[in-house]
Amino acid sequence: MEKRSEEAVSRFMRGYSCAQAVSSVFAADIGVSEEVILRAATGFGGGMGHTGGACGAVSGAVLVLGLLFGSTGPDGKAAKDETYALVREFTTRFTIRNGAASCTELLGCDLSTDEGLARAREQNLTRTICPRYVRDAVEILEEIVGPRDVTSGPLQAR
Repeated sequence: MEKRSEEAVSRFMRGYSCAQAVSSVFAADIGVSEEVILRAATGFGGGMGHTGGACGAVSGAVLVLGLLFGSTGPDGKAAKDETYALVREFTTRFTIRNGAASCTELLGCDLSTDEGLARAREQNLTRTICPRYVRDAVEILEEIVGPRDVTSGPLQAR
């Protein structure tokens, strides 16, 4: 069986955004269809829709953490607090591994500008640099979330 991180990189290389590649390999764990998670993750790719913001692989991981542990409303303070703590832990680990969590810093160019986007495309950065970020995001997420028995169904709402 292929490792989840390898599957995420494979999906990314086939054209899924970084956020889609990371989040979609956790769809069964979450109990959400891949179609729904792919749609939800769409805008997070390319540093939040080419704004140069958070790395899409990071955003995809945050989406997974929210779907696994997040609150469902104002009475879910404990779930919200737990999710925030897990997001901080994930972001800290990702930043330690890669030096940053923003797309602009990771790529060394700003995708929100025509020049930065052109440079990223000319240098093929998303195909040479980004697969590592996708792999790292999935590996860190697996460490934080731990093994899940997907045969028992998704986690119950908190």
